[in-house]
Amino acid sequence: MGVPLRKNVQFQLLWAGGAVSQLGTTMTTLAMPLLVVALTGSYLLPGVIAGARAAALLLTLMPAGVWVDRWDRRRTLVWSHSVQALAAAGLAAAILTGHAFVPVFIVLAVVDGVCTAFASPARTAAIQAVVPPDQLRTAYAQEEARGHAARVAGPPLGALLMAAGRAVPFVVDAITFAAAAVCAWFAKIPARAAQKPRQRMHHDVKDAVRWLWHQTGLRNLTIIFLVLNLLGGASMLPVFALVAERGGSGLDTGLVLAGIGVGGVIGSLLAPRVTLDAGRLMVAVLAVFGACTLAMALPFGVFWPFVPLALTAVVTPLINVSVSALHSQLVPEDMMGRLDAVSTLAARVLTPLAPALGGFMAGAVGGAVALLAFGALILVTALAAAFTDLRTAAPQRS
Repeated sequence: MGVPLRKNVQFQLLWAGGAVSQLGTTMTTLAMPLLVVALTGSYLLPGVIAGARAAALLLTLMPAGVWVDRWDRRRTLVWSHSVQALAAAGLAAAILTGHAFVPVFIVLAVVDGVCTAFASPARTAAIQAVVPPDQLRTAYAQEEARGHAARVAGPPLGALLMAAGRAVPFVVDAITFAAAAVCAWFAKIPARAAQKPRQRMHHDVKDAVRWLWHQTGLRNLTIIFLVLNLLGGASMLPVFALVAERGGSGLDTGLVLAGIGVGGVIGSLLAPRVTLDAGRLMVAVLAVFGACTLAMALPFGVFWPFVPLALTAVVTPLINVSVSALHSQLVPEDMMGRLDAVSTLAARVLTPLAPALGGFMAGAVGGAVALLAFGALILVTALAAAFTDLRTAAPQRS
């Protein structure tokens, strides 16, 4: 048996780097739309910028997944985080010099999306390389806790830093990405075992797509994630609008969004103990997600959405950890980067539309009505999932 996870220096360095960079990302996730709305008065433009980042990420994911399976994982992480640091610093410079125009936001968002497309599968492959199989479920739960803890501190901190100066959150974001690059450099990720002869890229991609297609349960779970990511992502800007409609400030919005982090940390602690199979768990998660999205529209004041957001976030890590554990059991090691890219692309291919859709709905009908619409659609998805084959096959290794 390997060393305990808490003493696994390689994993803890990867975790620490992810934690600081995630904190910076969650700060700017709030700061960017607040700044763009302040500059333009439009809820649609922040959605367009976020959509451009998501589109760049998705368009890059497939080739990135293939290259990650071929390249050194540590160097891939270092370079990705270093370029993200430069992009965040560039945005801060644009704000300080009075050149914070929407095209600048879009270009730098695209750069960040491309880097994330490389960093995400590289990180997945690196974790599997440094963590023993019997500790992977706990490692994935710790990863979920890291992300949600950042969501507790990030939004309020982003709002406070915005009050100190419009460029400050982006300067801090640049520092966090630089720290993540340093952590990745010192995490001595082992070299790969001897690889199979390389094929053309499209053959590598076809192998991964074919593998996922024949795993019926995973394939259907991925399709459901596709719908949930679209509707869940579209619900975020209506929350911004709802808080503003009720007289809330930017700091109030940050405090409300911190509910995602609070619930997520609780869910991450529960995730290793949940034994429900991924299919039934997905149906339950969708039901809770839809009900909580509807509940946010209840007229209970500025801070009320904190509660349903927190409840939604409690169940999110449960399904994320469950599906990540399935991937670690089923996916061959030499396909991990590609499969991570293929499944992520399939689950998020519509997410570039989500922020624009949410911004459009918030501007057209208001935050409360938009949330009611998205919550009802999520419940319809839960009903459809209940009658879908979500059983997963026994582990298959090549």
